[in-house]
Amino acid sequence: MSGRRIGAQVRLASGWESGTLRVVVPDLSSPRRVHVVGAGGAAMGAIGEILLAMGHTVTGSDAVDSGALRRLATHGATTWVGHDPAGVMGADLVAVSTAVPADDPEVVAASAAGVPVVRRAKVMTALCRLKRTVAVAGAHGKTTTTAMLATLLHHVALSGGSPDARQRWLPSYLVGGLVVGLDAAAAWETGDWFVVEADESDGTFLELGAEAVIVTNVEPDHLDHWGSFDRLTDAYRRFVATAPGPRVLCADEPGAMAVAHDVGGCVTYGFSAGAGARLDEAVPHDGGTRFRLAHRGESLDLWTPAPGVHNVRDAAASAVMALELGVDGEEVAAGVAGFGGVARRFERRGQAGGVTFVDSYDHLPSEVASVLAAARSGGWSRVVCVFQPHRPTRIRDLWPDFADAFVDADVVAVTDVYVPVGQSPIEGVSGRLVVDAVLGAHPEAPVAWLPSREELRAWCLAELRPGDLCLTLNAGDLTTLPDELLGALGP
Repeated sequence: MSGRRIGAQVRLASGWESGTLRVVVPDLSSPRRVHVVGAGGAAMGAIGEILLAMGHTVTGSDAVDSGALRRLATHGATTWVGHDPAGVMGADLVAVSTAVPADDPEVVAASAAGVPVVRRAKVMTALCRLKRTVAVAGAHGKTTTTAMLATLLHHVALSGGSPDARQRWLPSYLVGGLVVGLDAAAAWETGDWFVVEADESDGTFLELGAEAVIVTNVEPDHLDHWGSFDRLTDAYRRFVATAPGPRVLCADEPGAMAVAHDVGGCVTYGFSAGAGARLDEAVPHDGGTRFRLAHRGESLDLWTPAPGVHNVRDAAASAVMALELGVDGEEVAAGVAGFGGVARRFERRGQAGGVTFVDSYDHLPSEVASVLAAARSGGWSRVVCVFQPHRPTRIRDLWPDFADAFVDADVVAVTDVYVPVGQSPIEGVSGRLVVDAVLGAHPEAPVAWLPSREELRAWCLAELRPGDLCLTLNAGDLTTLPDELLGALGP
């Protein structure tokens, strides 16, 4: 059995609840049968793929069908839609996402049968113990940075063709989105390093024990878990301070720079004069961005196919970490240039009626501002931004910060707040708060409040015209809107 019973509690989505068991970090170094509850989620589905690649037998379930659940099945897992208590019988371990409730029938059955139930953080910790780990954290940018670093190291491992290079650099990785160039969100390879996106939302990143860390930014988010920004910032300090290897933090973001200053021994990067690895000369070039990086006396001319200054910072973070790990400059430049993008990060979804549709996961105020600044340089006649606020607790805490987030959009439509599993609506908290914040700062801004999907769809079809970019920004279900509009507008 991969875990051992040592107590009388189990941690589930609602917190540490009275239950039947508690487990230490499981041993995943030898084959086990693992059942994944919530396997249709991006994170848990990717963990399932890694477990399969390691040689474990994997089953998975989720409340609804999804692409992630089907993808896991194509990799060799037995999956089903719904909750079948019989399905966990014979498992050595049950892994649960943070969205799984305490009374989930499969969890209840596993606990009653004495099968260890572990949350995602414990599985992640178990995986990190088997490799040298680089963990990438931050309020935003971590998915792209993780994907860029994985792509870079993948290039380094394969470009020379030597077994030694593959053994050292071919990375295992776990990213919160499909990495286009690698055609996967997760892999378990032969190389020494495991590049992982580290989640601060529930404190998972503090349990990984990473050797090397990147922090893209430290901004107030997930305060429903942390209670205050001070407590969140302290968690980042601990995350950085416990890493014995390279610590790479953004000098352009005050929160990250404050952590770097408090902890010490960090390598900072950015356009700021005080950055240890200095960026300059970032200019649009050939559909992406060309920039220069000065690092430890070496000057590198780099190009990333990702547009926008925010993507330059993410590319710089991956480049600086690779240099700190020992990759030479020429290989870093080639690896940065080979990045193919991440699904739902400024993802082009198609064109119809002369309108270009792009969907992006950006949903925090600073993310929205950055991606709209990048879109503004894309040459479209107008940037039409369609925004779906995410999480009632986030909008409750951050709605005033959206006041200046949309200044680079020509027209903005805001719909109601997406309520994910594990949260409930909050009285008085709606997308209207975002509209009020924008109009309070910019009374003449063309902002439409369209709470229902039907209203939003009709507005888009009436508003969009040839030459426009329709940019949907969301971490919820608005991602399906571009396909609806493409079908309605035709070729």
